[in-house]
Amino acid sequence: MSLVTDSRGTLLLTRKDVSTLLTLDECITVVESAFRQHGLGRTSAPKVLGMPSIDGGFHLKTALLTLGSSYFAAKLNGNFFHNRERFDMPNIQGLLILADASNGYPLAVMDSIEITIFRTGAATAVAAKYLARPDSKVVTICGCGNQGRVQLRALARVMPVKKVFAFDLNTERSRKFSDELSEDLGIEIKAVDNLSAAARKSDICITCTPARRFLLSKEDVVQGTFVAGVGADNDDKQELDPKLLASSKVVADIRDQCAEIGDLHHAIRARLMRADDVHGELGEIVAGLKPGRISNEEVTIFDSTGTALQDVAAAAAVYERAVREGLGTRFQFQTS
Repeated sequence: MSLVTDSRGTLLLTRKDVSTLLTLDECITVVESAFRQHGLGRTSAPKVLGMPSIDGGFHLKTALLTLGSSYFAAKLNGNFFHNRERFDMPNIQGLLILADASNGYPLAVMDSIEITIFRTGAATAVAAKYLARPDSKVVTICGCGNQGRVQLRALARVMPVKKVFAFDLNTERSRKFSDELSEDLGIEIKAVDNLSAAARKSDICITCTPARRFLLSKEDVVQGTFVAGVGADNDDKQELDPKLLASSKVVADIRDQCAEIGDLHHAIRARLMRADDVHGELGEIVAGLKPGRISNEEVTIFDSTGTALQDVAAAAAVYERAVREGLGTRFQFQTS
């Protein structure tokens, strides 16, 4: 579908609007397509800029993607992981600007929280399709907040998940996660207090925390496991043992970005890996340019730092549906 610049102005979309307009299934589809385009060399390299702040930080991610129309997105997120207990507000705050890449016109300004949550879970689901064993049934989720919930919901759409171990340093959070999602998804979910023991029993391990020292060690992961490290989105964060990365097949969302801010960054700093040791980017795997999993024994790791390719794909889907359904509020930034 080709959409031209709308002379009525810029579309403003709240978090509620976005949640109404974007489904997880659609997000998985458009994120997979965006990675495929990137793997085939049909997109410009996405960019990221980080800035630390008191008890948190900001990052700005940008990308350009041609779908029916050509779109540019810039997402500014503030990540402050004490917000909920200190201010009773979400830990992630942010906005996303979607522009017409052919003339720069701002098509939409939307809340970024739902897009960030959904597109991150969608990327893991896409990676699991290519890197996990097809018969993977047992999953460990480390980090039972909103992202942990979406990670499991997305994964259950592409994998035959039957049993889940839920781990969180806040045991009340892991119990709540278990109670809510086991009934909702019809899956056996057990809250656990020993991450290592759970991981050793799992086919898939997903970490989605703000940890600053690795939680999952090389000894915790058995042959054939698929691991997704989701939480490391700046150079201070770390979830996976550098020795684990060095001994596994590593796939990055964006290689250079992971080398700067992902778990790969820590393996490189420890001199256990080089960026060239990465098997490939997810886009190359999705596009069929490089193989994904090739045996039931290998350990595969997806280093997910989050890329604006995911954001622009999801935002374009939200915008196009909003236009079709007449949702959102129009605002004229340019009045003359």
